[in-house]
Amino acid sequence: PPPTIEVTSQPEPGGGWLCWVTVTDARSSMDYRVRVSQADLERLAPGSADPSDLVRRSFAFLLEREPKESILRTFDLAVIARYFPEYEATIRRH
Repeated sequence: PPPTIEVTSQPEPGGGWLCWVTVTDARSSMDYRVRVSQADLERLAPGSADPSDLVRRSFAFLLEREPKESILRTFDLAVIARYFPEYEATIRRH
């Protein structure tokens, strides 16, 4: 079965969100912290008021390309495009 991805997000003072992500597969569970700026949310998920779905889809994208153990534990969502240039175009299509 594919791993489960749980996301909780909280608005940050000054804008954007801090998201806590837990990825669980048959072997183990790992936790991550991801920052999402208002600009990233507007660019990648136009019309969304909350980044949780975007972050969940972003982790699904990452997990198709690398094991959960290879994903940075704390990062800004925009960093994904540095490692995977196709990220933004792929995420915007969904």
